[in-house]
Amino acid sequence: MEEKMSSMNEINILAKRYTMRSLILFTLPTMSMMLFNAIYTGLDAVFIARFVNTTALSAINIVLPLTSLMWGLGTMFATGGSALIAKKMGEGKSDEARQNFSALILIATILGIIITMGVLFYLEETVLLLGANQQVLHYGMDYLGILILFAPMVLIQVLFQNLFVTAGKPGFGLFVMIGAGLMNIIMDYFFIAIVNLGVLGAALGTGIGYLISALAGIIFFFISKGELHFTKPKIQVKEFFFCCYNGVSELITQMAIAITIFIMNRTLIEFAGGEGVAANTIIGNTQYLFTTLFLGFSMGVAPILSYQYGAKNKKELQRLMRLCFKYIFTISIFIFFICFIGAPLITSLYAPAETEAYKIALNGFKLFSFSFLFSGIGVFTTAFFTALSNGKLSAILSFLRTFVFLVICLLLLPRIFGLAGVWTATPLADLAGAIVSLVMLSRYKTKKLFD
Repeated sequence: MEEKMSSMNEINILAKRYTMRSLILFTLPTMSMMLFNAIYTGLDAVFIARFVNTTALSAINIVLPLTSLMWGLGTMFATGGSALIAKKMGEGKSDEARQNFSALILIATILGIIITMGVLFYLEETVLLLGANQQVLHYGMDYLGILILFAPMVLIQVLFQNLFVTAGKPGFGLFVMIGAGLMNIIMDYFFIAIVNLGVLGAALGTGIGYLISALAGIIFFFISKGELHFTKPKIQVKEFFFCCYNGVSELITQMAIAITIFIMNRTLIEFAGGEGVAANTIIGNTQYLFTTLFLGFSMGVAPILSYQYGAKNKKELQRLMRLCFKYIFTISIFIFFICFIGAPLITSLYAPAETEAYKIALNGFKLFSFSFLFSGIGVFTTAFFTALSNGKLSAILSFLRTFVFLVICLLLLPRIFGLAGVWTATPLADLAGAIVSLVMLSRYKTKKLFD
């Protein structure tokens, strides 16, 4: 009886009629989880820049494409799986939802172990393949060699971030992320500033944060008496591939990020040397920090959209979409002004004002900040179509915005405008992506929502 009441409460959370205020409050834990994750990821760069050197900071950015791939895999399982699980909960198929949930966690864990073994076996080759030269090779190997040990934890903690919301417990997810983030901050400072482990310490601190977050999720879903908890996994090949297909836009996004970081690093080395790569690390970490306000909101609201889709409540979906876009437009303007005006302060957190990396990053950040006016539209639109199980359209939009448009801009603009072209590539790509997203939304007629 108690379990049934708990399940009904979780369903009611997804089924209720949300106002702008209540919608933001519901998604706030997810946004906060991602924000804390971005903070303790960014602190690696801050501590390395301050306590090691900018060469080591460049090395972190060199290996970033691989960590982006791991996040992409985790986010693919999380968004595609959450949409499937929430939809089944909305249809009243709780047993199937639990079986799919348990199977996803198992598969993600196995995949993480495979990634760890593969990278460790070819560690030097992997770092060289990612573009490291001899100057940064040992920094990259030290960092990646430790961080890759936590690959399984990376994948499943991303899954848990989404599934806490689907289970109707976003507050607990926030608590876990805060705890993991604080521990990462403490460990970063201890290993880097006190023990002087350099990039090894940064990797250990980040990995411990992932470990705490993952273990908390495992324990929670083992003892949970709510509708969503661990059970005997039933691996249904068709539904697993549906999760991958439906969430593939998020994987494409991260893969595109990995490729574009690689291209951008090469371009920056050509135009500004290693200090240019360090500057890109500063800007990239700041971008990730503020983009969490788009990503976290979109991921947080997705279970509500999926539930209403499963319940075939077309009018509520339309109303929710309007509320979501009001949020996106407001936050976009807010972030732009914060970044444009506060660029000197933000940049100084990473590097002293007298360094070349600071000067390059400051000039670049003011140009780059225009991207925040447009990126939120693309982020939410892809998440919206994923939540409605339209993975194909979501993937197309994501691929265009984060890869096609951006790569074209990166290949052309620096040849015309030099270093300034590198920093304006992302804003122009996001503008093009926003236009295409809005056009596709207008063409996606209301009558197609439940076809």
